[in-house]
Order: sequence, then structure tokens, then C-alpha cells
Amino acid sequence: MIQRFSYKELLRLTTAITVLFSLIACASPPIPPTQELAAAELAINNADRARIADLASAELREARTKLNAARDAVRQEKMILAQQLAEQARADAELAVAKAEAAKAKAVNDEMQKNIDIMKQEMQRNRGVRQ
Repeated sequence: MIQRFSYKELLRLTTAITVLFSLIACASPPIPPTQELAAAELAINNADRARIADLASAELREARTKLNAARDAVRQEKMILAQQLAEQARADAELAVAKAEAAKAKAVNDEMQKNIDIMKQEMQRNRGVRQ
């Protein structure tokens, strides 16, 4: 026996199921952004291990501030905000590392350029002695 439903009955059943699923979704606890928080912590730890605090301290400080704000947002069950802040914290920590590496590379480049200039001066002095 197959029972046939009228259009109104199907509409009511569909509406009831939709409302039920909506209530279930709202009732479930929000899921903390654990992966994003872990990635931010790892990026900050990597920056600390690279000892970049002197070269990019503002960015690293901002990363720590955002990570703490993300943790606060989790406690307040504001998971979307927590996720966004954790992602920003990770990006700030990675920026700090990149800036520090760029500063170190510039220092090496400047030192090499200084040595090249000294060598050029020595070569010109030696040419003047031979002539």
C-alpha cells in the first residue's frame, strides 16, 4: 500500500523537517577553530625560535594580541570571530618572520657591498702603484 500525500501535507511535512533541522543546528554547540588556533600558535612559536623579536617586534606583538583575542572569542563562543582572529594572528606571525628574514638578507647584502667597495678601492690603489 502506497499512501499518497496531498500538496499541502507534503508542504507541512517539509516545513516541519526544515524547522526541526534548524533547531538541531542551533542547539549544537559551536565548534572552536582549533586548527586555526594551533596554526597561529605554531607560527608565533616559529617566530620566537627564529629570534626575530628585534627585527619585527611590532608584527609579532600584533600576532600575540590577536591570538589572545581569538582565545577570548572562543570563551565567549564567538567562533567565527575567533577563527578570523586566529588566521590574522598566523598571518601576522608569518609576516614578522618574512620581515626579519628580509632585514637579515639586507644586512648581509650591505656587508657584501661594503666589501666589494673596499676591494675596488684596493684594486685602484694597486693600479696606481704599477703605473
